[in-house]
Amino acid sequence: MENILYTFIAVFLVSLTAFVGIFTLSLKEETLKKWIPHLVALSTGSMLGGFFIHLLPKLVKESQTSGIDFGNLSAWILFGIIFFYLTEKVFHWHHHHSPAESEKCETCQQKKIKPVGYMILFSDGMHNFLDGVAIASAFSVSFETGVITTILVLLHELPQEIGDFGVLLNAGFEKIKALWFNFLSGLTAVLGVGLALLAISYIKELGIYFTAVAGGSFIYIALVDLMPELHNHKHENKKTLSIEFLFILLGIALMLGVKFLGMSLK
Repeated sequence: MENILYTFIAVFLVSLTAFVGIFTLSLKEETLKKWIPHLVALSTGSMLGGFFIHLLPKLVKESQTSGIDFGNLSAWILFGIIFFYLTEKVFHWHHHHSPAESEKCETCQQKKIKPVGYMILFSDGMHNFLDGVAIASAFSVSFETGVITTILVLLHELPQEIGDFGVLLNAGFEKIKALWFNFLSGLTAVLGVGLALLAISYIKELGIYFTAVAGGSFIYIALVDLMPELHNHKHENKKTLSIEFLFILLGIALMLGVKFLGMSLK
């Protein structure tokens, strides 16, 4: 019973990482605009690093231990890419109208939100759901395992949430709305915990396929949405381009750091 309480405390702490972008509220608009491309670059590196350094090796290992054909998991990764492509198309259709329709559409008169903003929230929701499953599963093994898993999830989430907050701002969200929607997306971790506690003996296999779909979303968003967004930003000189590239490497390095920390704690 105590471990269940600790599980919900841990997942609530992870959900609070969505507010890490609050430090930007005190920044001037010009300063924030200069940092947004760096945050987008950080999120790009974190997503690519998260998939190739964490998710892909985990899928390979799980396929070996569970007997699931990795080819099937690869198909689910591909499904994730296609699914998010179609999802983004729906967002585009929803936000594009004819000139006559646009005059009648109140939301079109307001600041438009780029589809990547909604995509990042949806993707984060899936990812946070998996975090909730992982935390619940870990605490079901032992308190120590649960604490270690929570620390690793926090270390993984912090850099990604900073980058994602920058993506939301770049997509057109206002600061307060970006924080609020990011927090709501983070609450899906609680749903992951609830479902894991209800079906802890069956959730492992389900989690493998869900991880594959989430991995496909990371690849799609990083390569189709975020990297082209970086190309759209004008670079004043080679120095700004180098800084942007370094932030991509920083996102990857942070994922490597989490991996090595996890290995040392085991």
